[in-house]
Amino acid sequence: MLHEIKNIIKAAQSAETEGIKTVLASVVSLDGSSYRRPGVRMSIQENGEMIGAVSGGCVEKEVRRQAQSVFETGASKLMVYDGRYRLGCEGILYILIEPLELSKDFLSAFDKQGKSRKGFTIDSWFSTEENHRLHGYSIFNLTDGSFAINSNQTDGLELFTQQLKPGFKLQIVGSEHDAVELCKLASNTGWEVDIIAPPDDPKSLKNFPGASNYFGIDEQAFSEFSFDDQTAVVLMTHSYVKDLKYLSAMRNHTIPYIGLLGPSKRREKLINDILERHEDLDDSFFERLHGPAGINIGAETPQEIALSIVSEILSVTRNQKTISLKDKTTGIHQ
Repeated sequence: MLHEIKNIIKAAQSAETEGIKTVLASVVSLDGSSYRRPGVRMSIQENGEMIGAVSGGCVEKEVRRQAQSVFETGASKLMVYDGRYRLGCEGILYILIEPLELSKDFLSAFDKQGKSRKGFTIDSWFSTEENHRLHGYSIFNLTDGSFAINSNQTDGLELFTQQLKPGFKLQIVGSEHDAVELCKLASNTGWEVDIIAPPDDPKSLKNFPGASNYFGIDEQAFSEFSFDDQTAVVLMTHSYVKDLKYLSAMRNHTIPYIGLLGPSKRREKLINDILERHEDLDDSFFERLHGPAGINIGAETPQEIALSIVSEILSVTRNQKTISLKDKTTGIHQ
């Protein structure tokens, strides 16, 4: 979610420099089922360009059409989209469309928030009552303060609060071809990607499309990194000795997912060698190791293996059992 908000803010900032207005469309309530849940957002620019989506593509044209009155009047509105008759999705979407006004203080605080690795909330105020639908506004509650993104503040409205976690981060330890493919897929998923390679590796950030950072460091420097519950690590140096060193460097950190490339025998050897050096290691460390990394989808190519690994990371960090959706007895998003 956070990467979508970042894209919207970045695009709005760029449009503003060209004198182009932007409105923000947010799904604030839902009756029934829909492609995505409340909290999803998109922006529409005065020139018709759209950033993001609130559905699978079926609702967005209507959002753009309804946004025109917001551009003209500067007043927010609540759009109601009944998908039961148009799409067969059996859901009614309530979408708040409001001017997106970016102050310098907000942009500074938002940028700082993203770098802090701390979550924040967005409060969206709206009304589903027909005679009050031309009202509504959103407030970003950041560490450095709360910022309303437009001046349409009105009393007596309903509140939808969205909790946003820090952006998900993947740290890839390795720099071979398969690391490049994993980097590309993870960044396209919206994750922040760091590449960690040995100091003598000749590569650089330009070799990894989509990566945010490249660190040419040894295991000692890597052990000094800070990790949070929105971070996953995949070891893929293709060197047993290097993997052992970098894995040992993580032993005192709580990392939700550590992926190991290679067969299960290699994983067991890594575990045995670490235990020989560090007998007091807690069992929870080994429970977070996933090797071979990935889920069983018959992956063969580097691109397919990357898909397998990203899928496993999602299932582990979101506490989901990997089954076909057709076999799921509850709703998709439950």
